[in-house]
Amino acid sequence: MITFIVGLAILIVGGAFYGRFCEKLLAPKNTATPALRFKNGIDFVPMGKWKNSLIELLNIAGTGPVLGPIQGILFGPIAFLTIPIGCVIGGAFHDYMSGMIALRNNGDQMPALVRRYLGKTVYNVYHIFICLLMLLVGGVFIYTPGDLFVAQILGGSVSELNGQILLIYAVIFAYYFLATLLPIDKIIGKIYPIFGAILLISAIGIFFGLFINSYPLVEIWDTGFFGAHPRGENFIPLFFVTVACGIVSGFHSTQATMISRTLSSEKHGRPVFYNSMIAEGFIAMTWAAAAMGTVGIGLTDFDMLHDKSVAVVGIIAKDMLGGIGGGIAVLGVIVLAITSGDTALRSLRMMLGDALSIDQTKKQKEALLAGCIFAVVAVVLFFAKTNPSGFSILWRYFSWANETIAVFAFAMITVYMIKNRLPYLMALIPGMFYMYIISSYILNAKIGAGLSWSISYIGAAICTIIFALALVKYGKR
Repeated sequence: MITFIVGLAILIVGGAFYGRFCEKLLAPKNTATPALRFKNGIDFVPMGKWKNSLIELLNIAGTGPVLGPIQGILFGPIAFLTIPIGCVIGGAFHDYMSGMIALRNNGDQMPALVRRYLGKTVYNVYHIFICLLMLLVGGVFIYTPGDLFVAQILGGSVSELNGQILLIYAVIFAYYFLATLLPIDKIIGKIYPIFGAILLISAIGIFFGLFINSYPLVEIWDTGFFGAHPRGENFIPLFFVTVACGIVSGFHSTQATMISRTLSSEKHGRPVFYNSMIAEGFIAMTWAAAAMGTVGIGLTDFDMLHDKSVAVVGIIAKDMLGGIGGGIAVLGVIVLAITSGDTALRSLRMMLGDALSIDQTKKQKEALLAGCIFAVVAVVLFFAKTNPSGFSILWRYFSWANETIAVFAFAMITVYMIKNRLPYLMALIPGMFYMYIISSYILNAKIGAGLSWSISYIGAAICTIIFALALVKYGKR
């Protein structure tokens, strides 16, 4: 377990020091926040630091930091180092800067920030990608918690649409619709503490279960630095697309900007934005280790981790914590998904409303906009469930779109830092890295250009260099 423990130390200690450094750079002010200046009882609602922290964690931690690491650990124990390093200098920094920049721009959402700092042309492209991502998030986070609940809690079949699945989907749909429309402190602010308790119990239970059950974890010196994926998949870019939500997730920037409208002090930024991502990194590390351990004791195999990661969740939970405790742990994973899906669709409603200049204080217009969004999500969900490869296609597009949105966010942060004479390489370097990841992936993937890896890597390098030079030139101009 040495590699795993070293990774945890990097995550906790590195997060503490780098988080404070980021906070020192921005120097939080005592001025009134957008939540106080524009209080409207719907989206601009002042809430306390700990409630905001809990909401932010539940918003960003969907099934990504569970299902992604379960598949990502197939690349070997290198995951125990790349997850914490990427989380500290990439993901947590990305979330913190997105939230703080929104705080200092009247609580503007990501599309408005992209337009302000990157221009109208980039904004138009970004708006297409972000709307696509939010719709995919809505579909993924109805599908996965619904199937988990039916399979692991009710013991039913999820191989095809049936009455049981339709009922659970309908209940999640109804909750999402209410959470999308009602003031943020009425549903989200009330029930998230309950969801948070379930989440924390499940995550801590799995963590201690690793040691109590003596799960065998492979060390990095036993496999070589990059290990070997059992299906021969390339570490770069596939690992970073697979484990997106545990390292860097563009979706998080939309949640941080949404929560910027409920912070009552800029000094709450680090615990709410930065530390919440560190907590998600801990969740990702824990489930990655648990997945590796189940292979070591013969409960699962490589094919299950790759193709049946949803089923692996139940196997891990019940082996470590027993029937009741395992059920609670599975509920924790379901909570992760539901508390990201509801705020994803809420964010989409806010962003589209802002872009179309719809007065969302008028309930009829707000409900009509939400209804249009949910109609599209229903179509996406139907495709994913009825097509044999539907969910696989949905997940791949979701993962790639997620990392693409992160590149836009890093670009926006880079220009903001250049403008304010801050060390912009902190944003430019991870932005370049993820530009290389998304470019090489889409150039090679079947859902993309389908080119060979050698050509894809060269093409990605060219795209990354052009991206960096153009961004710095634009920012300095």
